[in-house]
Amino acid sequence: MGENIAIGSIVWGVRNIEKAVSFWSQALDYRLKYPASEDWAVLVPKSGEGIQLSLSKITSPRAKRHHMDLFTPCRDQEVRRLLSLGAVRAEWMYPPEADYTVLLDPDGNPFCVVQKEPETASQTQRTTNHDT
Repeated sequence: MGENIAIGSIVWGVRNIEKAVSFWSQALDYRLKYPASEDWAVLVPKSGEGIQLSLSKITSPRAKRHHMDLFTPCRDQEVRRLLSLGAVRAEWMYPPEADYTVLLDPDGNPFCVVQKEPETASQTQRTTNHDT
């Protein structure tokens, strides 16, 4: 079940393709897969590995019901970097133990920067040996 299907792309609705390409390329270290049109662009990881991000021009001023969680071992540092690229902090009621920060991209789409602890050697060992 599910072994023949995988996420190939996340499609993100934006009002300004050029601005979205600039922001998300820098935020995720992605590049254009091929030249963008006025209403569509596809970004892929510079490293060659990972899910592509497709940007689709929308006309609605309201944010869509989607968001990405960006995992990082350095949440505060990444939040500062993303803010410098044009993201803004969303007004949000955080629980006391929140391990995430909610930001808005330049189009007003929400996304989260989640603190993800780096794996330890023992976690990696358990992960790689769990089927044996």
